[in-house]
Amino acid sequence: MARDVVDAEIVESRDDLVAWLEAGGKPADAFRIGAEHEKIPFYKSDLTPVPYEGPRGICALLEGMRGRLGWEAIEDDGKLIGLFDTVGGAAISLEPGGQFELSGAPQATVHGIAGELDAHLHCAHAVADSLGIGFLALGVSPKWSLAETPVMPKSRYRIMSRYMPRVGTRGLDMMFRTATVQANLDFSDEADMVAKLRVGLALQPVITALFANSPFTDGALNGLLSARSEIWRRTDAARSGMLPFAFESGMGFERYVDYALDVPLYFVKRGTIYHDVAGASFRDLLAGRLAALPGERATISDWANHLSTIFPEVRLKRYLEMRGADVGPADRICALSALMVGLYYDSDALAAAGDLVRGWSAAERQTLRDEVPRLGLAARIAGRDLRAVAREALDIARAGLARRGRSDAWNRDEAIYLAPLDEIVADGRVPAQRWIARFNGAWGGRVDPAFQEAVI
Repeated sequence: MARDVVDAEIVESRDDLVAWLEAGGKPADAFRIGAEHEKIPFYKSDLTPVPYEGPRGICALLEGMRGRLGWEAIEDDGKLIGLFDTVGGAAISLEPGGQFELSGAPQATVHGIAGELDAHLHCAHAVADSLGIGFLALGVSPKWSLAETPVMPKSRYRIMSRYMPRVGTRGLDMMFRTATVQANLDFSDEADMVAKLRVGLALQPVITALFANSPFTDGALNGLLSARSEIWRRTDAARSGMLPFAFESGMGFERYVDYALDVPLYFVKRGTIYHDVAGASFRDLLAGRLAALPGERATISDWANHLSTIFPEVRLKRYLEMRGADVGPADRICALSALMVGLYYDSDALAAAGDLVRGWSAAERQTLRDEVPRLGLAARIAGRDLRAVAREALDIARAGLARRGRSDAWNRDEAIYLAPLDEIVADGRVPAQRWIARFNGAWGGRVDPAFQEAVI
């Protein structure tokens, strides 16, 4: 998350939480797209990770970008941990292991996403090159152990890192060693939210397969195509997964609120202090009976921040976040936004996507989710291989983008950004399989060449 929400309004009841989510609805002509991506900094000279401190550290990188962009500093206990554009709403932030994240401003078109990304990378490289820093675009850092990975000075991450080993076996790997790309999209009302949430959840394993890009861990092959996705399976079952309840009758904002209320808290922030309440109940905070903070009442800030610590495959805030993809090169970052805009922002496409996934049972969806990190497009659901499902989803999205008709200066619609995904489906190999072939061939069983070839 780029920066915490600040809203001290007291939440009087569960209905207030439902209303807050519902207020995210927008008319279709106001729909926007937001893209987020993380990349992994490294020193070009020796392929080591970049620490926070030092004349060529992450803080220096942030300071350099602050000087170029003029964005507002985001600090935690006096440490610079991010930048915020008060005009457009974009932000740069740090993930726990130094992963460098752009949370883009809401854009009207995928062309806008591409332009924003190009400007960001130009600025990032202008500063990073002077510091001898490069950026990996893989879903898991391929070389360094957890012990070798730096730790960023963010209070909320200290709380999370203490809690993670209590609830799963791979939470620290998730925090410190993974990198993702995410697309955020709007809904108009409750019915639209439910339709999009269901399509997004059902198709998220397809996205995981298309974007699978993390076959290396600790300098060797890890036996997976998306190790990042597998890590999430073993992080914290209480706050991640495929949300089977979303497909049940009666699904709506109230049902999601009830789910979120049952996800344990990590922290409660008061002023600049993060209070460690990991494992406690938001329901107790709502009622003013949280043992660690007697008498404190839940605020809108607490609710918004709590929602940001829930990690299902598709996350509901005041918009929907697609969370299934490993990061990759710039063209695939744009491709995720194009795919979801094509499926979501045209009514015929959304209906067709709903038809594509409607017959899948909860058990089939879960099995697919479990198998995709290992099998990629070779996984199967409802008697079909995932490659065929992906091809159909891309065709639906392409038609949706054509009907949407948002052209660039060369009169090209947003479907141009689907090209990398079309190539993956045509070839049948996901990105990780191409890296595995390089590792077993030209790379001679070494991951070091990834620091030249798998970069952004």
